[in-house]
Amino acid sequence: MLGCKDYKFWFCTGSQDLYGDECLAHVAEHSQIIVNALNESGLLPYEVVWKPTLITNEVIRKTFNEANTDENCAGVIVWCHTFSPAKSWILGLKELRKPLLHFHTQFNREIPYDTIDMDFMNENQAAHGDREFGHIFTRLNKSRKVVMGYWQDKDTQERIGSWMRTAVGVIESSHVRVMRIADNMRNVAVTEGDKVEAQIKFGWEVDAYPVNEIAAVVQDVKPGDVEALVEEYYSKYQILLEGRDEAEFRKHVAVQAQIELGFEKFLEEQNYQAIVTHFGDLGSLQQLPGLAIQRLMEKGYGFGGEGDWKTAAMVRVMKIMTQGMKDAKGTSFMEDYTYNLVPGKEGILQAHMLEVCPTIADGPISIKCQPLSMGNREDPTRLVFTAKEGPAIATSLIDLGDRFRLIINNVDCKKTEKPMPKLPVATAFWTPQPNLRTGAEAWILAGGAHHTAFTYDLTAEQMGDWAAEMGIEAVYIDKDTNIRQFKNELMWNEAVFSK
Repeated sequence: MLGCKDYKFWFCTGSQDLYGDECLAHVAEHSQIIVNALNESGLLPYEVVWKPTLITNEVIRKTFNEANTDENCAGVIVWCHTFSPAKSWILGLKELRKPLLHFHTQFNREIPYDTIDMDFMNENQAAHGDREFGHIFTRLNKSRKVVMGYWQDKDTQERIGSWMRTAVGVIESSHVRVMRIADNMRNVAVTEGDKVEAQIKFGWEVDAYPVNEIAAVVQDVKPGDVEALVEEYYSKYQILLEGRDEAEFRKHVAVQAQIELGFEKFLEEQNYQAIVTHFGDLGSLQQLPGLAIQRLMEKGYGFGGEGDWKTAAMVRVMKIMTQGMKDAKGTSFMEDYTYNLVPGKEGILQAHMLEVCPTIADGPISIKCQPLSMGNREDPTRLVFTAKEGPAIATSLIDLGDRFRLIINNVDCKKTEKPMPKLPVATAFWTPQPNLRTGAEAWILAGGAHHTAFTYDLTAEQMGDWAAEMGIEAVYIDKDTNIRQFKNELMWNEAVFSK
């Protein structure tokens, strides 16, 4: 399984020395109690590490630069327990290169009405200190996440945990390397884009390889390894012969096993975390990679069809963001196919020629072998299933020439009204919010692609926070969308984000 580091988050408390050592001792004690409570809550996906109280310019700057160079630090959580002069933070914030969450809380839940005095007021003034801290962030025009709430409350802890996943997505983005087999589908606009600008913005390295260089690695896979993987397939999935000769069917399955092993070996040796293929350039490959790609996605690799490297990278980023999530429902590459326009039953049938990740499957997964008119190769095998029901998001990262835009659509996944016995691909069916008409019109107005990075396990807020950290435009299509306001939003964004 392709994973990521054991990340940690630093908890830094801001204060000053106006009120003496006893006050500072209380500040340190309180922040340690909060850190312990966060770690013991079971609601955070990563550990929080307590750091000594930040008081001076020098200490703040040194701490933040240490965070920059610590490979296991995925972000910083800052809380200003007392008044902390904002100018003390300027140099440190300017040099900080890790995501930051501004935690606006206080140690006591309730005002101690009977005993409160000026000593208590001076010591417990996050309502003062955090506003001073927030001002300098705005003055510096620096991205941050603000979470306000009491540190013992479940919803507050869950919001911190949610942001942690976004922060890891930001950090891991700079480690994403996409292997392009051949090039983009000819004459298709949306899968193209500025790879240099993508590396500047997101850290992605996008490299092309001749298809036969990878095909040679596939050919070198040992027959015994192929047979062992075929046995795994047969034990894990339902085999649907549908009139085919069993021995011939098994040979077709073995081709995909060989592709999976060869592709994975190449990806590991060359340190790539995402892959794109193109049915128009398959070289000496016997089949269009189908089941093989589905299995690689299940292992954590990103994928994009027809050379769509942007979606491949986004699928990888989103899979990393959901890593280790309890009861995760899945993340996949997806494509819009056809509408159901029956009143009251509107929706979009989602699929692809072959490559949909089995993490989103609901119920049994089958292997089918079917002809494919595109690619001019032998019949490829693929995993076939239907997707889970429930709320999800579909995202599309597009290149508008002078900037990137991330489009985020809340969707409601459901089952189709009837089975589709003649459709030999994995499918999902969803209705975009607020409804099909408005959702589809807004998507098209925003320039959204027909490919998406789709997940049940992340929220629009998390992906919007990721876009903010990357310094790119994000637009939301959800239950509150109406077309007139959406058009105005796009015009406002044009003015703000265009170079």
